[in-house]
Amino acid sequence: MRRKLAELAHARSGDKGDTANVGVIARRPEHYPLLVTELTAERVARHFAGMLTGGVERFELPNLHALNFLLHGALGGGGTISLKTDAQGKTLSTALLRMEIEVPDETV
Repeated sequence: MRRKLAELAHARSGDKGDTANVGVIARRPEHYPLLVTELTAERVARHFAGMLTGGVERFELPNLHALNFLLHGALGGGGTISLKTDAQGKTLSTALLRMEIEVPDETV
């Protein structure tokens, strides 16, 4: 079954120059392996297609049951020069949590 990522995780985002940083944390430790499988850098890049001028990097933090994504070229040059409404990328975590992923029935 398909579920919104928000049912399995929470997230936080911010800026590092022209790169947005999005951390995704599993709501329960048993959700982490599913996040690792479903949230690939390629899939996150597709989710943000049209917003990025660079690639996406993923870092695994198994001790925190979390993933961290760097979205390069997502902020129109960065907070001090960007004309984007969200030049610090604060809403990107909410945007990512709206992604639908495939979840086994017994997971949620």
